[in-house]
Amino acid sequence: MSKLPVIVGFGGVNAAGRSSGFVAFRRLVLDMLEGQKAEQTYLSLASMMGLARYDEGQWVTSNGVVIEPGSVKKQLGPLIETGTLLRKLEANHFDGDKAPYHKSVKVPAGVTFELNAKDLPNHPPESWEVTDLGEGKVQVKTTAPWQVLQPDSRKLAVQTGGQLPTGFDPGAGYASKHHPRGLMMALYGASDTMGNSGFDVEELKKHLRPDQISVYSASAMGQLDDFSLGGYMKSATLGKRTSTKQMPFSLAEMPADFINAYVLGSVGRTGGILGACASLLYNIDAAAADITSGRSRVALVGMSEAPLVPEVYEGYRVMSALAEDGQILDLDRAKGATQTDHTRACRPFGQNCGFTLAESAQYFLLMDDDLAVELGAKIYGSMGGVFVAADGIKKSISAPGVGNYLSIAKAAALTRSIIGEKGLQNHSYIHAHGTGTPQNRVTESHGLNEVAKAFGIRDWSVVASKCYWGHSVGTAAGDQIMTALGTWEDHILPGIFTLDQVAEDVHQSNLSFSQQHRQIDPDQFQAALINSKGFGGNNATGVLLSPAVTTQMLTKKHGASAMVAHQQKSEGVTQKIEAYHLAAQRGENQTIYRFGEPVPNGEDLNWGKGSLGIPGFDQSVNLDLENPFEDMV
Repeated sequence: MSKLPVIVGFGGVNAAGRSSGFVAFRRLVLDMLEGQKAEQTYLSLASMMGLARYDEGQWVTSNGVVIEPGSVKKQLGPLIETGTLLRKLEANHFDGDKAPYHKSVKVPAGVTFELNAKDLPNHPPESWEVTDLGEGKVQVKTTAPWQVLQPDSRKLAVQTGGQLPTGFDPGAGYASKHHPRGLMMALYGASDTMGNSGFDVEELKKHLRPDQISVYSASAMGQLDDFSLGGYMKSATLGKRTSTKQMPFSLAEMPADFINAYVLGSVGRTGGILGACASLLYNIDAAAADITSGRSRVALVGMSEAPLVPEVYEGYRVMSALAEDGQILDLDRAKGATQTDHTRACRPFGQNCGFTLAESAQYFLLMDDDLAVELGAKIYGSMGGVFVAADGIKKSISAPGVGNYLSIAKAAALTRSIIGEKGLQNHSYIHAHGTGTPQNRVTESHGLNEVAKAFGIRDWSVVASKCYWGHSVGTAAGDQIMTALGTWEDHILPGIFTLDQVAEDVHQSNLSFSQQHRQIDPDQFQAALINSKGFGGNNATGVLLSPAVTTQMLTKKHGASAMVAHQQKSEGVTQKIEAYHLAAQRGENQTIYRFGEPVPNGEDLNWGKGSLGIPGFDQSVNLDLENPFEDMV
């Protein structure tokens, strides 16, 4: 019997805040929250952003003013709201008005200047006449014009970013010196996931063989800042030295390597599968396959993407992919706007002009259903399946194709098989890729609408969360999954708040779009389809099952008495989760970073008859393997 991949933990960070405790989700729907939920969300964000701290039993602002219960929104609300979600680029990334640039300048002939001899180029231009002045000095006279690159800056046409909350440093919780931002975020996200699961890493290992843990994680674009690929690719041109860390840190699968080495200490299956904007679903598909097949019992899977660097902005801009400031303003001039509203730059399925770049790290802890029931794991939901499809023959590599029609249709078909035809038609909804580009609004809406017609779905509810935090490239589906989990927790379907009017070319006969948040019944949605369309023809659609449906499936398989025992055990797990949330809210959570711990080597292994023991694991690797080709030999 196949194993069900149960989601028992999730965590991470994006422009809306920390994922655990549903903080990031609740930031989207703050205007729907009341009482304790609203208060705790504001406090959590204020703590992350350095606006408030917990001190001797009470909350105080960063300048020492006491925050009375119920007054955090009044005191800090505007700073929290303007320092989260989409907004104009902030200086901790780079100044969009003064992005680094080198201007090519032609220097005329007849210029004379002095240099230290050691500063002479290895190969001076032929137009240079060099005279030794002694004492380590030389004189240079130019006999013809020559080119130089003068450090300069320029204003970028695109200045919107889905940045982590203002003031939050993803590397502050551990010794992160010289780490690329994407790897800091990966460690933070993986650590947040473990805290939100209620399981200590070493305690969890007691129940697993060393080869029963999988880790799948990557960055679709690799690490691109000056501490990684971006630094070593331009270091020579800028006259700088390449460091020993820049090249290895830049590798796309490095988030998985960091998690294996510094968070889990895992020796199990690992990898990083790249599929452009569908990458997270590609990786969660691999993790779920490991669990359903029995290859692994636990999988930590996710993506970390930090693309907010000038070169990436310019690369996407020249492709006409990004929403430029001037274009956004043009859309709003009819309403009397005179300035670009960066908070409304992303407009899925409306009148739009391009997508907006974002940074995000999202991770999920999957566990096979047997182990989840045995350990009393908290059930956040489960993965019913993921369908991946290429586009086939295309006019250009960036043009859309037919692959997404196939992935959506198969996901709908699986949903129908699991929760029934009425379940698909009345109790499922779509988390659209929804990038905010004119092309996406047509092609994705057509695919969704055609599938809805084919399966008899009249008003398929569509959510497009990128309007809040932008497009985090490979992590995008993780933002969508995290949002879906929040909907099941708080019974709110986020609206597409920038959708003033559905564009005329959007296909919507069988779809339902809403600008407003929608309060839903607890059992209204049993499944969410998570859709991704990636550059180059990478399409994936995942079927995410609700906690209620997951629990029903586990009860049918394991029996009521087993689920009663699970519930009893889960009380202790829940207490640990709540303790973590309290610590995280107060800024007391630390990123797991096991650098410098004793490193096992070959001499430490324990060889047995048909087994191999590895330090750090109570159980051994089974080497008594069956021949999978028994009928062929």
